[in-house]
Amino acid sequence: MDYQINENLLLKVSDPQYAEQMAALIDSNREYLKEWLGWLDYSKTIEDSRAFLQNSLENYKEKRSFNTMIFFKGEPVGTAGFNTFDWNNKIGTIGYWLAQGYQGHGIMTETVHFLTNLAFNEFNLNKVEIRAADKNNKSRSIPERLGFKLEGTLRQAEWLYDHFVDHSVYGMLKEEWKS
Repeated sequence: MDYQINENLLLKVSDPQYAEQMAALIDSNREYLKEWLGWLDYSKTIEDSRAFLQNSLENYKEKRSFNTMIFFKGEPVGTAGFNTFDWNNKIGTIGYWLAQGYQGHGIMTETVHFLTNLAFNEFNLNKVEIRAADKNNKSRSIPERLGFKLEGTLRQAEWLYDHFVDHSVYGMLKEEWKS
């Protein structure tokens, strides 16, 4: 399934058919992404990408998550989506990453804006959360730009290769959202 955000920006539900494109995108951005993403050592081959995308597709069908690949002007540039849903409490947690060369063009801000609208208008969620490494200013700027509230810090929330990082937790309630 595809979601056209604007004439240049398209989200495609994660699917194994994109494994080669995803593997190439990760490889070309590996050193840059490694500063903030702890899963890169588990995604080294096309088969690793295929397995991830297959798992993402199954989770999408089962409504456990909703992961998409971001295409900008026809080129894959990153991923974004709901890593988890807590259906009992009507909460979705958004995660994302973007290739280094495509940052600073509003791509992720538009993508997260679209996903937040989807959360409240299609998925009937009450809250959207975003967690970002405390020192990852580029990632933190997305929820801040969209008016999410900083709800707190999770101390030593993630192990990144050789050190712990704190996570800043942002939240947006349906009643606060201005689409």
